[in-house]
This record gives sequence, structure tokens and C-alpha cells, in this order.
Amino acid sequence: MSRKPDPFEPRARALAAAAGQDPDARIPMPGSEKRTMPAWTAFRDAARAEEAAERQTALYADVVRDQPEAYRNAPLVVFGEHEERTLGQMRTCMATGNVVAGVLCGDGHLGYAQPVGGVIAYEGQISVSGVGFDIACGNMAVRLDTPAAEVRARVGDVLGDIRRSISFGVGRVNETRVEHELFDDDDAWLASGMEDFRQKAQAQLGTVGSGNHYVDLFEDEEGLTWIGVHFGSRGLGHTTATRMLRLAGGEDGIDVAPTVLPVESDLGQQYLAGMALAGRYAYAGREWVVERVRQIIGGAVTETIHNHHNFAWKEQHGGRDLWVVRKGATPAFPGQLGFVGGSMGDDALIIEGVESEESARALYSTIHGAGRVFGRREAVRRFTRQEMETWLMRRGVLLAGGDIDESPMAYRRLQQVIEHHEATVRVVRRLRPFAVAMAGRGVEDPYRD
Repeated sequence: MSRKPDPFEPRARALAAAAGQDPDARIPMPGSEKRTMPAWTAFRDAARAEEAAERQTALYADVVRDQPEAYRNAPLVVFGEHEERTLGQMRTCMATGNVVAGVLCGDGHLGYAQPVGGVIAYEGQISVSGVGFDIACGNMAVRLDTPAAEVRARVGDVLGDIRRSISFGVGRVNETRVEHELFDDDDAWLASGMEDFRQKAQAQLGTVGSGNHYVDLFEDEEGLTWIGVHFGSRGLGHTTATRMLRLAGGEDGIDVAPTVLPVESDLGQQYLAGMALAGRYAYAGREWVVERVRQIIGGAVTETIHNHHNFAWKEQHGGRDLWVVRKGATPAFPGQLGFVGGSMGDDALIIEGVESEESARALYSTIHGAGRVFGRREAVRRFTRQEMETWLMRRGVLLAGGDIDESPMAYRRLQQVIEHHEATVRVVRRLRPFAVAMAGRGVEDPYRD
């Protein structure tokens, strides 16, 4: 049986030959002591990167020609170090539309059209691609008056109850129908063009999804329990973004131009209504899940922190009214608190925005997590379930669900990432995880971004 042609093989062969290797020579396969592979396959990633760079260069040339002169060469602030492809994607975003300023946070990596960790301020415009498919994805954390030692003593039962009470995975519906005033707001559903999705949205409210979406239990420095959750607007946000991209004639993908709409246009107004609806929906879902977990654990909430990190806000910067689009970036205005999770095996942080010149240049934005080092497929190729479980065991974390693509080894270390932003935020608390609930292995989530 003939093998399927590899589109990167010709260039990978040329790169192998240029490196002085016979493209057909057999070399050891990574992670295997016995299996081998053709030498040219070791150059496949380099060939793929070359092609991506060529696409980015051509795309940038196309978009910058159409950008109004007044908005060209807007300042871009970059925190930390990033792959060239991520930087190239950010440059394309900066060359599209009425861009006034941009930021790439320390946890940045490739996203759909705009990098995760990317922040862009527009004048009179909003980016559908920038907010992304998981509109209003965000984090919520609450502190309980319950000692973590009490929860640890029964953590297996607690995790089991969480998994039975809350739906994790793709296309799931909540077994408990959640009543919320949002579903009685006829005007909001009509203005957003999402009236036909209302019933499905209600059935999904309170579901967590998969990928990097989670319910975590933490212990703070004073020995008290925190509940932390991360997820967004589920199918409602994904469908809203998909419909708006189609109506605006935009493209879905990595190396594509962001889809930018005039805020005052009919389509822009519909999108703003859809984004606002998805934002309310995401808040309601996270609040429901946190309260359900609190009921399982017991105790009272003594502190609450709640933020979107895939959203757009109308803000003033430099005396100008701007729409600030944050994808995978947490608002961090002076005094504003944020909950930032690491990987499933790392400490999480409660941070507070501070006033500084650097904060203003950062558009009062900061990281939303640790940021990926390896994509999901690459993580599965590189690591084993045993390596992940050993890491978690050493950290004292009990995992229910999850898979190698979300292993701690696939992420940066949060402490190193937050140090890039030390002039813009301060760390208020460090939260050590001891239990993590996620969707099971092999589950792909179409609603994440």
C-alpha cells in the first residue's frame, strides 16, 4: 500500500541534504529504542515553519497595503520571549485596521488569527478574530472559610461528586436545568441574532467543556480552600463567532487576516450584542459551577475574583476612546484583582494591577495563564501519561480526567512568566493545587480557543 504524500517532504529532503545527511538514511525515532524513521522526517518541522513564515510574509504585505496611513506603525509592547511565528502573527494583527497600540503578554502563543496573550486597541473598530471563538472565556476563584486539610481528607469523594454533578466534555448538556434571568431577556437574544440558540444555550449552561478548561481546588498560605474554574461561553460563543465571521466574509485559521468590523456598522452592533450576551452567559455558567462545588465542599465564600480574558472593552487610553480586544489576556487596572492559573501541577496566582508607566504601555493587561510551550499534538508525541502522573504525584495533586496534551510539561512555568510583568502587577496570593477535575482523555473541544 502506497503511503499518503507528505506536502513538506520535498523541502524537508532538501534541508536534510543541505545539512549533510542522506534523506533516506534511517535514524532512531524519538522516544523509541527500536523503531527508526527516514532522516528527512526530522526536518519536517523546519520545512513546515519555512512555509508558515512565507505565508505570514505574504499576508502581512497584503494587509498593510490596506491599512490607513494614520494607524500604521502603532507601538507594540512585547513581554517575554516568543516564537517568531507568534510575533509574525501579532505583526499582521497590528497591520490590520485602525490599530492604536498592541501588547503581547508573557504567556503568548499562536491562536486563531490573533495570538493568545495578544491585546490590541482599535479606534472605532472591533476584531471578531481577536475576541475569538470562545467568547468570554475566563477565570473565577473563590476563597472558602473551610480549611484545606479538611477537604484533603476526603478529596477523592469530593472529586467524585464534582465529576458526577458537573458535565465535562464536548457537546454536553447539564443534567440539572439551570434557570437564569438571562434566558428571559428577549431583547438581548434578538439583538445578537442568537434567538434560535437560546434553548441549546440553556441546556449547556454550567457545563465546563474540555481542553484546558477545569475545576481546581487550591490551598492558600493560610491553609484555606479556594475553588478555581476556567471556561467560557460554550456553544453560544462559538456559534456567535462563527456566524459573524461568515457574515463579515472573514476566514477561520491561523495564518489569516483578523476580521475587523466598524463598531457603528449594523454588523458591528450585532456582534457587540452577541459578545455581551456571551459574556453574561459565561459569568452565569462559572458562577453556577463554583456554587455547585461549594455545596459539595461546604463552607462559606469569603472572597470572589472573576474576570473574562477573551473579550473587548471600551476604554480610555491616552485620552482616546478605544476598543481594547484581549485574547487570553487579563485586565489589570490599578487595584483590579485577577486569578491566573498555571498548569494542572503548578501554583496559581491572585494578582493585582498596579499603576506604572509600563502598565499604561501594556494597556493595563496581563497574562491569563502560564502559556503553552508545546501544542497539543506535540505534547502527546513528546510525553507519556506516566511522566504526567509522576509530576502530579510529586506535587500532591489528585487528577480526575485530563490527558497528556494538558500535562504540566507542555506549559511554561507560571512564576517565570509573571516575572516579565513585575512592573505592572503584584502577586497577592499563591494558591497550591491539590485536586484537578477536567474532561477525560482524548476529548477534543470545538468551543475552546
